Amino acid sequence: MAGGGFVHRVLSYVINELVVNGLANSPTFQRFAVRTSKRIEDVSSLAARKKEEIAEHVKDMSKNFDSFRR
Repeated sequence: MAGGGFVHRVLSYVINELVVNGLANSPTFQRFAVRTSKRIEDVSSLAARKKEEIAEHVKDMSKNFDSFRR
């Protein structure tokens, strides 16, 4: 039983190395990775801007509400 685990680990390692090297040397995968990274950065930036805008709106609404209560 222990031998099967060893063989599985060796095969897993070899396959992993082949896949990693194959993807690392693939121009198509590299383009995909760069585009995906850029899109994630763009979405994160947009989310940060929207978060700031919403915080400003909430702050303004809070001020308006406070002035209305008085």
